[in-house]
Amino acid sequence: MAKADKAAAAKPQQIVWEPQPRQAAFITCPADDVGFGGARGGGKSDSILGDWLSHEEQYGQDAIGLILRRERTQLIELIERAKILFLPLGYKYKDVDKVFVGPKGGRVRFAYLESDSDADGYQGHSYTRLYFEEGATFPSEGPVNKLQATLRSGAGVPCQLKLTANPGGPGHHWVKSRYKLDAYPGGMELFKFQWVNPFTKEKIEKTRIFIPSKVSDNKYLDSSYVASLFQVGSPELVRAWLEGDWSVVQGSFFPEWSSANIVEPFTVPDEWLRFRSIDWGSASPFSVGWWGVCNDDLRLEPGRTIPRGALVRYREWYGASAPNVGLRLTAGEVADGIKDRTRDEKIAYSVMDPSAFSVSGGPSIAETFFMHRIDCRPADNRRVAKAGSMSGWDQLRARIKGVGGVPMLYVFNTCKALIRTLPAMQHDPSRMEDVDTDSEDHAVDEARYAVMSRPWTPQRTQHDVVVSYSPAGEERVKRPRNFKYLSEMTYNEFHAATGSEIGKNRRRKRTWV
Repeated sequence: MAKADKAAAAKPQQIVWEPQPRQAAFITCPADDVGFGGARGGGKSDSILGDWLSHEEQYGQDAIGLILRRERTQLIELIERAKILFLPLGYKYKDVDKVFVGPKGGRVRFAYLESDSDADGYQGHSYTRLYFEEGATFPSEGPVNKLQATLRSGAGVPCQLKLTANPGGPGHHWVKSRYKLDAYPGGMELFKFQWVNPFTKEKIEKTRIFIPSKVSDNKYLDSSYVASLFQVGSPELVRAWLEGDWSVVQGSFFPEWSSANIVEPFTVPDEWLRFRSIDWGSASPFSVGWWGVCNDDLRLEPGRTIPRGALVRYREWYGASAPNVGLRLTAGEVADGIKDRTRDEKIAYSVMDPSAFSVSGGPSIAETFFMHRIDCRPADNRRVAKAGSMSGWDQLRARIKGVGGVPMLYVFNTCKALIRTLPAMQHDPSRMEDVDTDSEDHAVDEARYAVMSRPWTPQRTQHDVVVSYSPAGEERVKRPRNFKYLSEMTYNEFHAATGSEIGKNRRRKRTWV
């Protein structure tokens, strides 16, 4: 043996990083698809980097990796951390390509997918490791599934997809669904999926698992970090960040939503006014809601009453094959489906996504619905208030909250899509008054159309009197009120009270030629 080789053998091996127990479980897990994380401070980023170090050490130049984030700026700190761990071990970094080349020839690239279509640029690539860092920041599962096709190795290297995520974010739903965290919130359940090769008829089995990691699993974070998590806000947010609870969502747009808004199905009285709201989608999900307007206080059970004027969502049809993935039905097929589900019910009106009324080279979606005997009018699509106008989100929030702890919006527990997606809505980071449109917001948009078709404001405490004041601001006269505010009127009462005046005004403005 040469002197240089002997000196290298005698030199103790440098240890720059050592996995903690949960991180070791992530690195050594043989499943084809491994999810990891759940809570803040669980060591997710280091787990990905440590997994790559182990992979490159074992397979050398046959190891090819790709680490992905949603935005370019999110890569900065991850790359800096990689430099700390990789460079002392003999890695070379190519800044232009964002590639680290290991001492044995393995290479890992850092990249970002700013839009789902960016995944198309990786067609024809081959990787043995595919990492998605903070998977819930990706609105759709599409890029993940598409890039799985790049996991292949001509050298026989076992290929894996590994993903880290916390609760919340626009991709909260698909991550939760992918690893079945609704049924198994504690993770650690191995799921098997089988496919049949259409050419050889061979059965192919793939496995998937989620390994939870909490701040308590990270020995490098002390009690002061835990204390800081307790100060972030609501108990629900603390639970999501500290315990990795996927049943709550950080930064919820509708924190007012609760079990009080969900009711067991009951027979909707025939005398209730009924209407529909529709959000169109083909590649993305469509959503249809059937609503009833409570015409008088309805007692459901001891201590629980639906107040007069409340909206009740008693049926829905959500066109999705997976979270945020549509059924790709035609407008005619959706219209026929709505008609079949409505049966012989008397529907007063239907409001529909205004974009469905746009015409471009043929009949609009709304026209196609009309030809199938589903007559719709454009919904009021105001999301955020401007110059004193009414906001759709404020209307929805007001009905969810109600008055005195009594909601003015109820949903049958069979309406799974709205119950699943509404609590997970988050603020748009660049426009805090609006919902993040990258999230699965189709059923929530459709509910907004519904409430905007029947505006509501809480009743005044002194609704039975009208007070006039002197120029000095002194109370002068109190007299009984002999009229209704607009928010208190039914559709027929409004037209009975204002229809004749509206007609007069129109006649006055008409110019005869």
